[in-house]
Amino acid sequence: MRLLIIEDNRDIAANLTDYLSPRGHVVDVAGDGIGGLHLAVTNDYDAIVLDLMLPGLDGLTLCRKLRGIAGKHTPVLMLTARDSLDDKVLGLEAGADDYVVKPYALREVEARLRTIARRAQAHGQSQVLRVDDLCFDVGTYRVTRGERRIDLPPIPLKLLELLMRASPRVVPKQEMEAAVWGNHPPDSDALKAHLYVLRSAIDKATETPLLRTVRGIGYQLAGHATP
Repeated sequence: MRLLIIEDNRDIAANLTDYLSPRGHVVDVAGDGIGGLHLAVTNDYDAIVLDLMLPGLDGLTLCRKLRGIAGKHTPVLMLTARDSLDDKVLGLEAGADDYVVKPYALREVEARLRTIARRAQAHGQSQVLRVDDLCFDVGTYRVTRGERRIDLPPIPLKLLELLMRASPRVVPKQEMEAAVWGNHPPDSDALKAHLYVLRSAIDKATETPLLRTVRGIGYQLAGHATP
């Protein structure tokens, strides 16, 4: 899962990151409410870990803004040191999907994150991945760049989702082959051929190509402002 942790306590944030990252999750961290809201609005996450007490913008207000003004339905797991029923109800009414009370077990946090992420997928919530002006609705498989609709075959479509979820990280060639073909990739030119189809489709007739080859490493999908 791609996760966002919004937590001002650096030790707690580091503890969560050190537990979740080796277990295959991609983790972003924000140390205050304003920075956390910006990341939550401008990126697509499978779930958000949100502390209730934050500088700049508290967790309840952040969650309300995320749901209301931004219209984002990313699942939210709220962390709170307050264990009264009223505090829990306030969190849920603000838009949180679940909560855990400090202190908590890291295994429980991960389990609850998986649960709310699965629940969101089961309810068919649309998730739109965005890189610059390229958009991919993973619920409907609709791909657009600007006003232009893009139709892609299944394998280039799967590669696009992988690259967009990882963006702006460079994805190694071996990781891409494993995601598409598992432990039995075809000949070495197969990936190049599918990427050629993908590049031709998304970067056609534009002065700002998004798909880049990083020689000796892999491929990157990133906006033109990304170094």
